[in-house]
Amino acid sequence: MLTQPRVVIVGGGISGLATAHYLHRRLGADVQLSLVEGGTRLGGKIATERFGGHLVDVGPDALMVRAPAAAALVEDLGLGEFVVAPAGSGARIWSRGALRRLPAGTLFGIPDRLLPLMKSRLLSPLGLARAALDIVLPARSSLPADPTIAELVRPRMGRQVFDRLVDPLLGGVHAGRADELSARSTAPDIEALGRDNRSLYLGLRRRRRNAPPKPAGAPGGAALVTFSGGLARLIDALADRVAGDDVRLGSAAVSVSREGSGTGYLVALADGTVIPADAVVLATPAFVAAGLVAAEAPDLAAALGGIPYVDVATICLAYPRSAVAHDLDGTGFLVPPEEGRLIVGCTWSSVKWPHLADENTVLIRCMVGRRRDQRWVSLDDDTLVSQVHAELVEAMGLTGRPTEHHIERWLQGMPQYVVGHEARLAAAEEALVRLPGIHLTGSAYRGVGLASCVADAERTAGRIAQVLSDAQVLSDTRARSEASA
Repeated sequence: MLTQPRVVIVGGGISGLATAHYLHRRLGADVQLSLVEGGTRLGGKIATERFGGHLVDVGPDALMVRAPAAAALVEDLGLGEFVVAPAGSGARIWSRGALRRLPAGTLFGIPDRLLPLMKSRLLSPLGLARAALDIVLPARSSLPADPTIAELVRPRMGRQVFDRLVDPLLGGVHAGRADELSARSTAPDIEALGRDNRSLYLGLRRRRRNAPPKPAGAPGGAALVTFSGGLARLIDALADRVAGDDVRLGSAAVSVSREGSGTGYLVALADGTVIPADAVVLATPAFVAAGLVAAEAPDLAAALGGIPYVDVATICLAYPRSAVAHDLDGTGFLVPPEEGRLIVGCTWSSVKWPHLADENTVLIRCMVGRRRDQRWVSLDDDTLVSQVHAELVEAMGLTGRPTEHHIERWLQGMPQYVVGHEARLAAAEEALVRLPGIHLTGSAYRGVGLASCVADAERTAGRIAQVLSDAQVLSDTRARSEASA
């Protein structure tokens, strides 16, 4: 029989923790887990801090529970009673000196209704007329094999729809520029609309009209939620699941190599420790994974190193209620790149999340940093806060300064699914065939959101569990055959 198989997970963020959780669900105590995290805490970018008198998420602030894997994880961990749904409705776009309502009925900014688009005043009369041309323009003759979102949208609906709707919406999610992002990798629904329909507008209307009805009794509710006490509650619950495992904080992995001529691996740590493993999960940024395998698999390292990243930061600001001249209507606003602002997106946290509502304080969080705009990186904290505050004054009419601030900077914080992303993943998968037992998971590959990371972790754990189970069955069969010989 096999000895108890050992799995080493490198990276203690949501991807690594979720992988450990799912491995225990599949294999129970029949696996030895080591979780290695170079930082001093678990959770990665998920971090909840005491700020403005509340527990506030200073990294990601929501989990998409409309995704089945994320919803199931919340149930598995017994967190249902702590779920908080957003209270605010609708976002704004800060365009041409005003906060304008995001039109209802859009898919990543592509409209399926003209009246809300007209009422938003996001487009000029000429821009509206150009968008309407999509209905009558002939079908395009061909598309690139891996088109950018711009190549799908601009020729059909014009520059204003792209610049003032599509680019800020996708930029808010990916910190990227939609004229570089692969539609297939970042917005497959848009890619399918563009390939399968002559008109984006008519195709979106047809898609929604033909969507299957919601089953009777199906749960409704918000797509995005958080937890009372913040997303740290999710990390704490996952950390409890690995409390009996070998969890190592503050000692980063430095290399992964084969163990002699066998099928096992050795994970070397910065403190000189070497951990043997039957399987290794690299739940790190792609460039970190590339460094770990560079000596053993240069072709894999090259594929992973080709995934670009961008620097981002979150600035949380607390204002006295008296500084906010008007009631905030909605959840916040996004800023098109064409506006030239530092702010990429702004969340009115006190309005969006009921548990953060406060009679005396308004909590606001802003994201800065996107591809081709890294002006903020060289600014010190005080200057960065001052510049973000000045933009908020212009957008929202604030009449006072923040009383408290918190900044989280993530250099190389957001992977970019630029054109060729699928080809890079295919090259990585081909290289992994020659490295059985090495697995990749995380935001660099098949979705940057927390829910996508959870789903990928579940798939990764399933593959590992199947391989280990098959190996155990083979070992047991051989043992029985030898015993009966």
